[in-house]
Amino acid sequence: MKLLLNGELIEDNTLPSDYTALRYLREKRGLMGTKEGCASGDCGACTLLVGALEEGELRYTTLNSCITPIQSLSGKHLVSVEYLSKGNGLHPAQQALVEHHGSQCGFCTPGFVLSLAGVYEERQMCQQLLDRASVCDAISGNLCRCTGYRPIIDAGLAMGEVLPDHVALMSQDEEVKRTLSALQDVLFEPESFAQSDQKPNPKNYVQPQNLEQLIHAKKAFPYGIFIAGGTDLMLENTQRYHDFGTLIDLSQVTEMRSIQDNGQSLILGASVTYAGLERYCQEKYPHIHALLGRIASRQIRNRGTIGGNVANASPIADLPPLLLAFDADIQVLNAEGTTRTVNINDFYQGYKQTVLEKGELIVSFSMTLEKLAQCHRFYKVSKRMEDDISSVMLAARFAIDQDHNTITDVRFAFGGMAATPIRAINAERVLTNASIDDEQALHNAIVQLREELHPMSDVRASSRYRLDIACSLIRKAWLALNGQEAVTFSGHAVSDTMLTTGNEEATHA
Repeated sequence: MKLLLNGELIEDNTLPSDYTALRYLREKRGLMGTKEGCASGDCGACTLLVGALEEGELRYTTLNSCITPIQSLSGKHLVSVEYLSKGNGLHPAQQALVEHHGSQCGFCTPGFVLSLAGVYEERQMCQQLLDRASVCDAISGNLCRCTGYRPIIDAGLAMGEVLPDHVALMSQDEEVKRTLSALQDVLFEPESFAQSDQKPNPKNYVQPQNLEQLIHAKKAFPYGIFIAGGTDLMLENTQRYHDFGTLIDLSQVTEMRSIQDNGQSLILGASVTYAGLERYCQEKYPHIHALLGRIASRQIRNRGTIGGNVANASPIADLPPLLLAFDADIQVLNAEGTTRTVNINDFYQGYKQTVLEKGELIVSFSMTLEKLAQCHRFYKVSKRMEDDISSVMLAARFAIDQDHNTITDVRFAFGGMAATPIRAINAERVLTNASIDDEQALHNAIVQLREELHPMSDVRASSRYRLDIACSLIRKAWLALNGQEAVTFSGHAVSDTMLTTGNEEATHA
C-alpha cells in the first residue's frame, strides 16, 4: 500500500485486508480528529476527503472512513481535518463554521468540515456557485445532535464569499498531482500485480486493473472475497466483527468502470459508482438522476457501486427496480473467464439469493436506448429524504403508440415490498393496449394490484400502508404519463421559510 496522507508519502505492507481507514488514522497515525460514531457509514463523523487523479485533474470527494479498507485507497491523497488549515490559515469551511456558530459539542464537526470542504473544492474547481441544494447534498450523510442544521447550512453558503484567489485549492496542488501520478505508474503496472501474487498471504488485498488480472487474482486466491465500494460488505467487519481473508477489489477494473453508449444500448460497468452514474445522467436522464440523489448519502454514493447494489440482493435496494423497469441484461463472468448473460427478471431467486454461482461476478448491465427514451418515472417513499431506506420504491415505464395514443408496454417494478424486487405483472397487463388517458383502465390496474401484491410488514411500514402507497404511486406515474406531474418535495430545495410556515411553493419532480 502506497498513498499520500496529508501530503506525506506512506508505505505500509503490514495491514490486514479489512483494516479500515478510520482505524489507520486514529491507531496508526494518531489523527484523532476523525471520529467513530456509528461504524456503519450513517453518521458522517468519520468523513474523510480523498483526492484522486481523473484525466489529469485532481478531484476530491468524501467517503466514510469507518467502512473503507485503507488499502483500497492506494494511489490516492487522504486528507483529514488536521491538514486543512496547515500553513494557510483556516480553510473557508472551518472559518465559516466558526463565524456562523456551526458547532457545539464538536464531535460531528470534523465530518461536517470535510464535507463542506469537499463541496467547496469541487465548486471552485468547476467555477460553480455554491447554493443551498449543493450544500445540503454535501452534508446529507452528516448527523448533528445538538447544533441544528440551520447554522451549518448558513456556514456552507458563506464559504462562497471567500474568493478563489484568497485560498490555495487542494485540487491545484501540483506537487500532489506529480506524486499521485508517480504512484499510479508504480502501484498498478502489471509487473507489480504479478509480484503481489507470488507471496500468498491469507489476508492479502488485491487490486486488479483489468479483467485479465481479475481472473488471474481469482485463480490465485480462490477463496478471495470480491469487494467494490464495500459500503455493505464492510458492515460484516464493523458491526459483526467478522475478519475477512483475502479481498479482491473490483473498483479499479477498467472494463467495469465505464459507461458506454454504443448507439443501441447503454452499458453500465458494474464498478461504476452511484456518483459516477449521477454525473452521467444529470443532463441525459434527469429522472434517473433525481432517484440517485435519494440513495443513501453523498459519502456512500461516492463509494457504492451499481454492481454491488444489485449483487447484494437486498430487497430494499433502489437500483434493481430501475433495472427491472428497463428489462436490463446482466453480463456475468466466472473465474475461468467465461461470460454469460442473465436478464434482470431471472436474476433474483429469493431473499438474498441470486443466480450467481460460486466465483461469478457481475461485469456490466445493458439497457436499450429505445426503452430509456420511453416515459419513465421513479418514486421512493421513506421516512427521511436523505440517507434512508425505502419503505416503497416504484420504477415505472410506459411504451406508447403515438399514432393510436395507446400504451403498448408497461413496467411496474417495486422495491421494499417483498423478499426480492418484484414486478406487478398482472397490473401491467391490464394497462397494456389501453388508451393512455383511460381512467377506467387505471382503476382496473389498481384493483388488480391490490389482489396481486402482498407486501411485508416491518419496522418501516405495515403491509397495508405499503399497498396503499404502491397504488398511489402507480396513479402518480400514470398522471405523469398524461402530462400531470404531481407535486413532490425535493428535500434539498426546501427553504427555511417552507420549513417554518409551509407557505412557499413546492418544487416539482
